[in-house]
Amino acid sequence: MNDIQRKLALIDRELAGGKNLHKQILSTSPLVLIATGLIAGILIQDISAWPIKFWLSLLLVCVSATSILFVRKKLFYQPYATAYMAFFCFLCLGAIRLSSFYQPRPDDISNFVADERKMATIRGLIITEPYTNNYGFIVEPNQPIDVNEIDKPKGYKYEYRQWKFARFMHTDPTTSFYLKLKQVQTVAGWSKLKGNIRVQIGEPVLDLKAGDSIQAYCWLDRFKEVTNPGQFDIAGYLARRNIFIAASVESRDSITLVEKHYPGHFTRLKARLREITSQALLGDTQPDSPSQGLLQALLLGYRRNIDNATYEAFRKTGLLHFISLSGMHLGIFIGIIWWLCKTVGLMKPVRAVICIIAIGVFLLIVPPRAPTLRAAIIAVIFCISFFFRRRSNPLNSLSLAAVILLLIRPTQVFEAGWQLSFASVLGIILLADRIHFFIHAKITGISWLEQVLRGKLFFRIITKSGQYLLKLFSLGLAAWLGSAGILLYHFYTITPLASIYTILVFPLVGAILTLGFLKIILFFVLPTLSAILGFIVTILSDWLIWFVKLIASLDISQILIGHVSLTPVILYYSFILFAAFVYFRHPLLKKAICTAMVLAIIIFLGITKWQRIYRNNLILSCLDVGHGQAILAQLPGKANVLFDAGSMHRNDIGRRIVAPFLDYSGINKIDSIIISHNDIDHINGIPEIIEHCEVKGVYANDAFLSTIDTWGTAEFLSNQMHERGLTIRPAGQALDFDSSANISILWPDEMVSESTELSDNDSSLVCLIEFAGRKILLCSDIEEFAQGEFLRLYPGLRADIVVVPHHGSDKVIESEFIKNLDPEILICSCSQRQYERQKAIETQCGSKIFYTAINGAINVCISKDGDLTTEVFVK
Repeated sequence: MNDIQRKLALIDRELAGGKNLHKQILSTSPLVLIATGLIAGILIQDISAWPIKFWLSLLLVCVSATSILFVRKKLFYQPYATAYMAFFCFLCLGAIRLSSFYQPRPDDISNFVADERKMATIRGLIITEPYTNNYGFIVEPNQPIDVNEIDKPKGYKYEYRQWKFARFMHTDPTTSFYLKLKQVQTVAGWSKLKGNIRVQIGEPVLDLKAGDSIQAYCWLDRFKEVTNPGQFDIAGYLARRNIFIAASVESRDSITLVEKHYPGHFTRLKARLREITSQALLGDTQPDSPSQGLLQALLLGYRRNIDNATYEAFRKTGLLHFISLSGMHLGIFIGIIWWLCKTVGLMKPVRAVICIIAIGVFLLIVPPRAPTLRAAIIAVIFCISFFFRRRSNPLNSLSLAAVILLLIRPTQVFEAGWQLSFASVLGIILLADRIHFFIHAKITGISWLEQVLRGKLFFRIITKSGQYLLKLFSLGLAAWLGSAGILLYHFYTITPLASIYTILVFPLVGAILTLGFLKIILFFVLPTLSAILGFIVTILSDWLIWFVKLIASLDISQILIGHVSLTPVILYYSFILFAAFVYFRHPLLKKAICTAMVLAIIIFLGITKWQRIYRNNLILSCLDVGHGQAILAQLPGKANVLFDAGSMHRNDIGRRIVAPFLDYSGINKIDSIIISHNDIDHINGIPEIIEHCEVKGVYANDAFLSTIDTWGTAEFLSNQMHERGLTIRPAGQALDFDSSANISILWPDEMVSESTELSDNDSSLVCLIEFAGRKILLCSDIEEFAQGEFLRLYPGLRADIVVVPHHGSDKVIESEFIKNLDPEILICSCSQRQYERQKAIETQCGSKIFYTAINGAINVCISKDGDLTTEVFVK
């Protein structure tokens, strides 16, 4: 016990004690400074946007100073001065690389397309395989490099899950690909222009392939900025890849094939390798089974075929890192290759060469994501070290991987996937051993436990297996500590039990990876044994899915905090570094400071969570969903009520807009979803919302409950509710909230409904929200008849805020309706086309009008004193 404590104290002094740690990093891991400088330069340039000439001049000065220090070190040399000058050189290089990456050529297409879209005829080369979004798969955003895996940074699941209401969208699936532009037709003829653009065709296209040269008649437009909090920024995502322009093509008839491309040997080799590998892995599994999708993700890195329920379970438990191809996956694969080579008697240098070749083949098969590339670089460095008979330094290897990837594309540093990949590995390198030593010392210090269990068989078994479990827990905890701040900042959640779940799940994952890679390898030499392994792997995959879903169903894995600023994230990582590496002569002082910092973090998160659950004001958020409606009312207290969730022309707004907004706002429970009526632009996002968070009830009016609609949307939605254990109940039952705000349904009126057969729109609900002397009227889609009857029934009603009927369409608004209500604020939930068509609603009451089409999400806040403030997302 005392010996362990002395060793831990020695480690603390040598590794955590100021100068010693500083010297060790510079002497054993000099690339850390280079990588840090490169990242710092990229970040500084992104904030400052200083001219490239400034950085070139500064780089010249730094290089000159470094050369002088290196050559004349007897006169000028100070310890480690050269290393710090290298840091500043790479800082300048990072800023220069970012500036050059974002520097478009004069003939780049982005210089010729402004905010207004243009009709054009273009020529270019297809650089990705065309992808058709069949069965409601949303294809945004595609990878410009490789269409075989449509993906984005970890955690952003919304873009490629299946949309349940896709069957009711009466349009053809669209096809998309990326085009390397060559020429654009002008009045003077064909002009040469450069740049990559994203092309989307309004119908399925099957005869175009990557490498084909085409001519297309299309609309050119810039990608639109996000208009709702939490929404994925497709424009920013593609801008980081230097893609700023989209081309919209009406149909295949608008495209002319100029030259058919026949793939070269290398392209055919990649395609063949992927085909053979998929067959070797999946040949024995049932098509479209959950286990097939999981195996593709675990072993080949293709996550598109994972079903919704499985993906949600991995996300909620914090185990998404298992289905993101990274160092663990590649390590097991290379370990198998190394073991096979060792079994046949090959020497270490020969094994290293074979492993490097295997890594190259592996990269040809799997999607080229940051975690995979980072792991591949580190693995190659490890193999190369055998040629020089030197042990590779993990921190140095990680730094080299960062430098290589950022020099290729510096904008990766802003992506959550890249940050998570490197932060988790850095956490393992820096913290895993410390955590392991600390826990081991505490456990072995429990003398009474050792005395009770000593000599028993159980104790001996636990002692042996416990060492490996403790090491695994330490690795998982270190990775979680390294990535927790980034997860909170980008995805608004923390998963404190992820380390424990990692221990529970790892045996299954490790067995699947080991047997799965063996199955692929043996497929070519021992097909019978490969088939047997395939049967075992499929069973293990089914067990893994069942187990992850089981622990996810406990609903204790994830704490949703909501959006936080960068400041607490920086303070969190400062605490981690302080706790791990700062040494005090008096341990009690360090413990006191660490305790205070931990309490500060917990108190901050607790207060933030509390403020987002319990409110003393009312917040109404009208989201921009185009032609449709999705309005969230956060009532005083803790009740959340969602009025409709649907869109006419935007796909899957439940996952793409409403669910991200709920996460951003720290909301994981909706007390009521109130459906105004049966129009598809008010309901087609609801199933995904119910999958995403806890919903206590769904309510609608009698017309919705009794309707027999032609398309079957009401029945389909009811079936979706039933699968989640919910039924659509009468709306009157949804109005009892434990809140100082009051919600009442003013329309449809029973007397009018009995005497007159109302249209679908006129039978939609009109709801009134009252709080602190203020009134909000949600008019849904009522038209002229219902508006006139409404005024007759409530002649004296005045509302401070009115959500304008039927998305602000002036064709169906009764001339006196808005005037009699005398609102202070009008809100129109409409599309850009609707806004351009109607421009503005003429009112006589001087109301301030907001349009979601131009203002984005619109927030209205009413304080407990009745003060009213509005905020728009698009300034």
